[in-house]
Amino acid sequence: MSAALSEDRIARLRLIRSANIGPVTYFQLLQRFGSAEAALRAVPDLAARGRGQPPRIANRAEIEREIVQVDQLGARYLFLGQGLYPPALGEIETAPPVLIVRGHEMLMDKPMVALVGARNASAAACRLARDLAAGLGERGHVTVSGLARGIDTAVHQGSLESGTIAVIAGGIDSYYPPENRALQDQIADVGLLIAEQPPGREPQARHFPYRNRIIAGLAAGTVVVEAAPRSGSLITARLATECGREVMAVPGSPLDPRAQGCNGLIRDGATLVQCADDIIEAVGGFHLPPFRQEPQDFRAPPPTDADETDRSALIGLLGPVPVAVDELVRQSGLSPMIVQILLLELELAGRLERHAGGRCGLIA
Repeated sequence: MSAALSEDRIARLRLIRSANIGPVTYFQLLQRFGSAEAALRAVPDLAARGRGQPPRIANRAEIEREIVQVDQLGARYLFLGQGLYPPALGEIETAPPVLIVRGHEMLMDKPMVALVGARNASAAACRLARDLAAGLGERGHVTVSGLARGIDTAVHQGSLESGTIAVIAGGIDSYYPPENRALQDQIADVGLLIAEQPPGREPQARHFPYRNRIIAGLAAGTVVVEAAPRSGSLITARLATECGREVMAVPGSPLDPRAQGCNGLIRDGATLVQCADDIIEAVGGFHLPPFRQEPQDFRAPPPTDADETDRSALIGLLGPVPVAVDELVRQSGLSPMIVQILLLELELAGRLERHAGGRCGLIA
């Protein structure tokens, strides 16, 4: 295998590809057990404590097949805290433990700005998105978007020559929407494609919010060009706020429903922008951490296990409505470490779902 990985990285891939293990749980397991291999051995017992069936653990053979497939696609892995993983993305709480990339990784050396918007965008908004992307590229910035119809497509088209990054919801070899196949191949040649899902995974509805948090986490700021209320673009803007990044919006006519989302963002405090210079001025105070990171040291003090009384008390506070972990700590009177251990057990047992903003709830 020309793309052979170390034993530790294979174990990390097995861990993140296993059922019921998302980024938060992944890092908690590493912190508690010190290595991915030790975490894999501990998962069945933890799931049993959470009163659920052990989750399916990815086996070595399927990970080795994935590694070969990634290599054959001309892609490579970026592991958080190691090598070329984008440090701005690594700062967010739900950073993907591993990315698969294809194209020119060094584009992530440059300052990045996310531009997103409506799929059913107006012709005027698409033209503006292309102009903004081209203007940012001329000024040394790389644009980040999601390769969707409408605004995203216009953004990538406007910045192909200067540098553009497309974050896709499925595997690195999936084409969605199908009509953007040629554009996606162009971006792989002259820009950069990023995927969190393994090859062969077709995008599903639940993958798009995960993609959106990568878009928001990569960039110094997110610009919404046109968006209706309750659109995916507004989710990206909210995630950018949660990441501590700048949120900007292009104003539109109150008579156009597609402008209501942007106008609402501006009303709620987003920066009004109308040209590339406005965007650069707004993100000027954002400083990237050093580009190359040292491997993270996952060593935590020995944990204190929870007892049945603690477990019952916490489960009694949980329901299908997501609640902040800090609120669970306050109401239960348990230590933050005990609460995190119990939530970890419940998630591995398939009984708990984590939501944005450090919230979680029981699966109905």
